[in-house]
Amino acid sequence: MKWNLRLAAANRGIWKASELQRMLAERGMVISAGKMSGLWSGQPNSVRLDELDVICAVLGCGVQELLLPEPDSVPAPEADDQQRKAAGQPPSVAPSVTPRPRSGRSLPPR
Repeated sequence: MKWNLRLAAANRGIWKASELQRMLAERGMVISAGKMSGLWSGQPNSVRLDELDVICAVLGCGVQELLLPEPDSVPAPEADDQQRKAAGQPPSVAPSVTPRPRSGRSLPPR
């Protein structure tokens, strides 16, 4: 997901992080300068859902304007065994787990 707060704010004539921070505080969302910097820079560490509600209320926007999906950044799934065989690769085999006896304990039932 791409965080798009800065553009959403700019579309509403808000050009400074301090201005948005003041507007958020008026709605009860008092945040530190460090957190505001993260929100404004596009790399927030975390955004709680209640904070997202306040941001949307202040900007008059929806979540879809703040969070933009980036499906191309998601890695593709590994090829399944059929595709591997067709490509001439050996099928993937999960390693087996063998329980080791511990002194004083019995092995689990099989």
